[in-house]
Amino acid sequence: MLELIPDLPDNLVGVIAKGKVTGHNYDAILIPIIEDKINSHGKVRLLYQLGEEFEGFDLQALWDDAKLGVKHFKAWEKVAIVTNLKWIRHAVQMIGFLIPGEYKIFENHQFNEAKAWVCS
Repeated sequence: MLELIPDLPDNLVGVIAKGKVTGHNYDAILIPIIEDKINSHGKVRLLYQLGEEFEGFDLQALWDDAKLGVKHFKAWEKVAIVTNLKWIRHAVQMIGFLIPGEYKIFENHQFNEAKAWVCS
């Protein structure tokens, strides 16, 4: 499931992944809000935390994530990924050079730092 983080600047989408993240979560929550922010601001910032309660993605969520990134390739202004999961950290590092905006990876204990960075 994806839980929206409240009280963020208008050009910033914040989500916390908990349990199993599904394609339905992307279709119902993340994709509409990202597209709304892009339509309003031209670019979007993303704060995405995969914390201790995160259990994984289903295949549709992985596919939707890839499609979202490609569809709005130049719309990512700043992306902060917050996780202790090594496989996620390595995956982001491997594809990070493809992201036209700024991106940074933080550990879960650095959530406030990540939030401050992506808001600045």
